[in-house]
Amino acid sequence: MARTTPHHHAQTTGEQPLYWRIATRLLGELRDGTVPPGERLPAERRLAERYGVSRETVRQALEVLRHEGLVATDRRGSHATLSGRRVERPTSLAFPLGIRRDAEPHTADRATVTWETPPPEHAEALSLAPHLPTLMHRYVSAAADGRGLRRAVTSFSAVALAEVEELARYRDRADGTAAAQLRRAYDWMRRSGLTLHHRDAITPLPDAPSVRVTRLVHDQYHRPLEYTDLVVDAQQDALVYEFTLPAAV
Repeated sequence: MARTTPHHHAQTTGEQPLYWRIATRLLGELRDGTVPPGERLPAERRLAERYGVSRETVRQALEVLRHEGLVATDRRGSHATLSGRRVERPTSLAFPLGIRRDAEPHTADRATVTWETPPPEHAEALSLAPHLPTLMHRYVSAAADGRGLRRAVTSFSAVALAEVEELARYRDRADGTAAAQLRRAYDWMRRSGLTLHHRDAITPLPDAPSVRVTRLVHDQYHRPLEYTDLVVDAQQDALVYEFTLPAAV
């Protein structure tokens, strides 16, 4: 007897099982570029919450798309394989605070992550218990001659690591040696359903042509997500910041 696929069943009987309707909705997002080609899809739990169905229904919907070759799954999760145009989104904040958005000649950038106890100021801002380790990100950027130095140290809260799967995955490789570019951290947060509220405080440093910028990010429930301490050699640089970003829908 020939194997009957969900796709064949839905087409020949005229029925539309719930998982098929979810597959159709997700397919629309793949085709219009809402989920760009090669982009990892949200976790099954996130998709279930988005569509108001069970994780089993989402799993069945993904199986339909895998059967059609529109989604591929590996140890990192499922990702879109369908070609499509990328939907233009409003300009979002790049992570970390102070990162150079555009490539500049003769500029060296270095970013790493560690799992360690954050400074007391970070722990207090993020409501972390004393001596409790968390994911920390360090960014250093300077011109070849040492000018324009930028140093940013970021700590993430327990809430951020619980809500944002992409961040949580860095824990196992947070040894401080491998390069770790988290430029899309704010996009990951938004895709997890978080609305981001940034509060930046800028303070000139005494007796130095530098400024310190501290950023505290909360979500729509006033839960702290991230605290960053940035020091910038401000002789020639201008600092420009944007603020609130809504959650992705």
